[in-house]
Amino acid sequence: MRPAPPGAAVGATGPLASPVSSHNEWDPLEEIVVGRLDGATIPSKHPVVSCNVPPWAARLQGLAAGSRYPRALIEPARRELDQFVTLLESLGVTVRRPDPVDHRKRFGTPDWTSRGFCNTCPRDSMLVVGDEIIETPMAWPSRYFETHSYRTLLKEYFRRGARWTAAPRPQLTDALYERDFRPPGPGEPMRYILTEFEPVFDAADFVRAGRDLFVTRSNVTNRMGIDWLRRHLGPDYRVHEIESRCRTPMHIDTTFLPLAPGKVLVNPEYVNVDRLPDVLRSWDVLVAPAPDPVRAPLLRATSLCGKWLSLNVLVLDERRVIAERHHTGMLRALERWGFDPIPCDLLHYAPFGGSFHCATLDIRRRGTLESYCS
Repeated sequence: MRPAPPGAAVGATGPLASPVSSHNEWDPLEEIVVGRLDGATIPSKHPVVSCNVPPWAARLQGLAAGSRYPRALIEPARRELDQFVTLLESLGVTVRRPDPVDHRKRFGTPDWTSRGFCNTCPRDSMLVVGDEIIETPMAWPSRYFETHSYRTLLKEYFRRGARWTAAPRPQLTDALYERDFRPPGPGEPMRYILTEFEPVFDAADFVRAGRDLFVTRSNVTNRMGIDWLRRHLGPDYRVHEIESRCRTPMHIDTTFLPLAPGKVLVNPEYVNVDRLPDVLRSWDVLVAPAPDPVRAPLLRATSLCGKWLSLNVLVLDERRVIAERHHTGMLRALERWGFDPIPCDLLHYAPFGGSFHCATLDIRRRGTLESYCS
């Protein structure tokens, strides 16, 4: 029998064809994980949580920390999420879901204790690069065991041939966080709450374009985390940093999102298009229109995200893009750029961490590893 290629998974009868295969943000989508709202809990009070929201919202979050999200927020989000799943399935995409979890259960390490958050955003805790799923070392204590709700799926994918890796489990002691941190004001030098005590990163601070990945340093991703992933992936990949002008950066997919070969969507408030990495010089830079205002006071008061969730779209293939129905400016812009936008509702997901890109993790896209950057 011919030996398997280096790194290939091998079963009793020979090499296994991995069910996990995704190299970029735009190859035709075949299988995806969509998050759950079951058991969602307001994250425990911690400076790394409160530093990314306005002071009044941080005080409110601190008072409610560890409590269940109210039904007034859960139910409309659940209805929209169910409709999103139905849409994906109607388009021929296989949808997988994590196990329900009681996130109010307290857990800890020798250094701290916390309650959980939710498993609404698989894009944060896991990164798919080719046939490998990488569990990320997240900086929020409340998210320390978040991938446990995906373990049923992870074990299944591993048994079927996928590679499954976990980054070093962080300690998350006080040494990781800048004491008395204050977000920088306009005109002040950029600073972050994270020190370089140990590697931490959220997968949602990275997006993929074949052999090139793009990352924003943020209040959940430090330089050690970026360096860990760069070394782990090795010489077959290049990791490029996108400078963000956001004063409280967290996750790249409301800042910079590749939509197709040679086309990238950027947030003009956060990105200086003249300072993009040189490898993008041949790409078309699509500047996002201003987001449509959200007029619902409850959503504005409880959102964990900024106003630019209009960029948080999910690409089905090189033409079709699922985008929020409320953001008509983005829908029209996608049409002008040659895409076929598919409107869908997910506006009420914002209190739980995002929109279509955040709420999903693409497991399999039909395509091969290519280089798209000069």
